[in-house]
Amino acid sequence: MASTVRLTAAQALVRYLSAQFIDIDGVEMPYFAGVWAIFGHGNVAGLGEALHAAGDALPTYRAHNEQAMAHAAIAFAKASRRRRAMACTSSIGPGALNMVTAAGVAHVNRLPVLFLPGDVFASRRPDPVLQQVEGFADATVTANDCFRPVSRYFDRIQRPEQILDSLPRAMATLLDPATCGPATLAFCQDVQTEAADYPAGFFERRVRRIRRPAPDPREVDELAERLRAAKAPLIVAGGGVLYSGAETELARFAAEVGVPVAETQAGRGALAWDHPMALGAVGVTGTSAANEAAAKADLIIGIGTRLQDFTTGSRALFAGGLVQINVNAHDAAKQGAEAVIGDAQAVLEVLRARLTGHEAPAAWSEAVRQSVSAWNRDWDAVTAAPADNALPSDAQVIGAVWRKTAKDAVVVCAAGGLPGELHKLWRPRAPGGYHLEYGFSCMGYEVAGGLGVKMADPARDVVVMVGDGSYLMLNSEIATSVMLGLKLTVVVLDNRGFGCINRLQQSVGAAPFNNLLADARHVAMPRIDFAAHAASLGAASEKVDDIAGLEAAMGRARASDHTYVIVIDTDPDISTDAGGAWWDVAVAEVSERPAVEAARAAYEAHLKTRRDQP
Repeated sequence: MASTVRLTAAQALVRYLSAQFIDIDGVEMPYFAGVWAIFGHGNVAGLGEALHAAGDALPTYRAHNEQAMAHAAIAFAKASRRRRAMACTSSIGPGALNMVTAAGVAHVNRLPVLFLPGDVFASRRPDPVLQQVEGFADATVTANDCFRPVSRYFDRIQRPEQILDSLPRAMATLLDPATCGPATLAFCQDVQTEAADYPAGFFERRVRRIRRPAPDPREVDELAERLRAAKAPLIVAGGGVLYSGAETELARFAAEVGVPVAETQAGRGALAWDHPMALGAVGVTGTSAANEAAAKADLIIGIGTRLQDFTTGSRALFAGGLVQINVNAHDAAKQGAEAVIGDAQAVLEVLRARLTGHEAPAAWSEAVRQSVSAWNRDWDAVTAAPADNALPSDAQVIGAVWRKTAKDAVVVCAAGGLPGELHKLWRPRAPGGYHLEYGFSCMGYEVAGGLGVKMADPARDVVVMVGDGSYLMLNSEIATSVMLGLKLTVVVLDNRGFGCINRLQQSVGAAPFNNLLADARHVAMPRIDFAAHAASLGAASEKVDDIAGLEAAMGRARASDHTYVIVIDTDPDISTDAGGAWWDVAVAEVSERPAVEAARAAYEAHLKTRRDQP
């Protein structure tokens, strides 16, 4: 008879998670780096008891906000290139719902996180319990049903033995390069504490590996023929290049075959910024070099990209034929693309062998080099410190921060105007040095995300760039970084409101309204001392007056062994004019404002440029 172990369901789950290992380039390490937990009545007695007993076998980390701790877990997975993950547990009501936004971030960005929200009593004996959401027409509904549309795998654990089936399914989701994303196990609070006899074999140490799906040779042959015939081919590198670890192969392929490479937000840093074939960012927030190439290319090869509207200029930027290399058939088939299904590195290796001796036309390569030279001149101009005492632009702040960071530093950002400027202007020097959440564009990700990046790669400097609006939304994990001794450098750009959306609002003909603090309903303008606030959370901090002061402060921050926050006032009205492409933001069809009517006419003209128009 097979041996069994009597454990509570929570103890069994924790023991199973502790036994999952991952082989990364021949080195075995725990797949789960730990569990983020904010305890409440719905998880403290079950999962709390089990996690305490696990100790260092599955470390537990305390955060200050459930959404923030989930952002940290997401950033950890992204910085680990989806090869490792973390779990997050909360109580049953507000704590669980706080994690739903972060689950959306993980879902859109295809990143592995295991969510373990507490749930109601499966027995229903004490219903309605504290924080329970009651569905008048459906007694099975709980707050955790909100996780369903933002989870790749969802289950509700209502009996202890159900984890025998559910946990392996969750692991399969987290590890699959094609379906990777968040898995949610809503864990009924009474079931967490109930015991069962589990097979001892369920808890044996298991070493996992991330598979590399090989492409169909016929699809690669067809792509090779198209490349041989192309006069102006272009690669658009997405996040799949980095998750595959294919950046070295991509650099070799681009150099040998002479195909220039543009990068999405998720793919930024796939090539070093000064690689001969690197065009930089593409799309709405792209460089002039990349977007000129995208408009002229007769063959565009997407690698590991989901073709978000920012990448394609709302489907108006790409003019040539489209091929998609992707592990996920859903992404590979988008926008009428010819599909090559497979891992990015595996496909590039086979494709390069098929193209031995072939090189793209020299005229195309020369045109690309001239475009890059022109863009570099624009970069120098927009990132240089202002000559007068005017408030600096985001671009000028980015230039100063880039000049003063280590070559292997990681820049972290998320929503607002900064991601667009960073996509254009940050010059990645090393793989993994550019970490932006722009799939869900989630304000509040920045500081918590920086914490997760630092946990994944503690040897690298982590520089978080965040606007005042995002900082005010979610800054609590500055205190967590101090508590854990995980140093961050946080640069707060204070433009006194939501400057990015204020600019967008005016671009569609509307009046400035409810975005900048000055344009919002107020009795008195708030006077927010961000440096003092950061200091109250335990960070070292200072406010600087100008770009020279920022560069000096960056030196002090780099020398510090403590989380360091630097605040600088910036101009809310300035963004980089160079580069960029059209973005489809619908404009009011009827308005009393002439500016809106003019914007609508321009919008309708742009709609006709979309590549999917008849």
